[in-house]
Amino acid sequence: MKVKLKKAGLVFSLLIIFMFMNNSSILSKNKSGEPLLLAHRGLGQTFSMEGITGDTCTAERIFKPEHPYLENTIPSMEAAFRAGADVVEFDIRPTKDGQFAVFHDWTLDCRTNATGLPADYTMDELKQLDIGYGYTADNGKTHPFRGKGVGLMPSLDEVLTQFPEQEFLIHIKSDDPAEGIQLAQYLFTLPDKRLKTLTVYGGDKPIEILQEQLPELRVMSKATLKRCLLSYEGIGWTGKIPASCKNTQLHIPEKYTSYLWGWPHKFLQRMEEANTRVIIVAGSGNWSEGFDTKADLKRLPDGYTGGIWTNRIDRIGAAY
Repeated sequence: MKVKLKKAGLVFSLLIIFMFMNNSSILSKNKSGEPLLLAHRGLGQTFSMEGITGDTCTAERIFKPEHPYLENTIPSMEAAFRAGADVVEFDIRPTKDGQFAVFHDWTLDCRTNATGLPADYTMDELKQLDIGYGYTADNGKTHPFRGKGVGLMPSLDEVLTQFPEQEFLIHIKSDDPAEGIQLAQYLFTLPDKRLKTLTVYGGDKPIEILQEQLPELRVMSKATLKRCLLSYEGIGWTGKIPASCKNTQLHIPEKYTSYLWGWPHKFLQRMEEANTRVIIVAGSGNWSEGFDTKADLKRLPDGYTGGIWTNRIDRIGAAY
């Protein structure tokens, strides 16, 4: 019995040593280079996250403006790329005439001088709206962007035409499979070279359709993220990369990074080999929190070369 226990103890000890050696970033060679900077909604106005819910009108609680840009507009994307963004994220909504408008909210009520859904309007009608109408930093005493946002809501086609080579992360805001079908039909018209610069994330149903119809497109949803990370937690300690972790994107809240085998350097190397992009988001990842100050960057691991989610590329881009 004692001999068997000793053998079992030896096997267990060797297994622990293997797991440590195989997943230790301390012993791995750091990849050279800078992190990939992802600008959330381009360069837009930021707001307090305190007490925020899914129904909060964030345009009514912005901080005092430090720049003139409004999210999800071509000028904001131009500013983001100038500031050092490698990728710009933007949101899309279907329109009445079968296009996609670049706009974040479910309804127009919060930010614009209109009401209802973007789908209630044609793209030309949405172009007439003032998307800066609802912004205020002082509880409605002043509206610094009112009258300045007329005509600034772009279509998906306008964005991709304006920036023919830049990389984008496109966000489908719903779980409607019809939006996946519509977006797939649009993306089918683009050359393969252009598709390689795009990633799409959103609801499980539309992303599943995109994954089926455009298998080479990098996509992400809660379902794909869960499949990858659960599988990786099960076998990642061996160094094996699950099939569910290939050709996708992972948005990892910093709160959970310590649970990943090989974090950060070996994990990043493994995902890169699988053609999967890793983006770290701040906090628990509930409300698009970003690394928005230079002080935030101090929380990143030394030599980190993965992606960084930021709402203030104007600040973060200057740090690299």
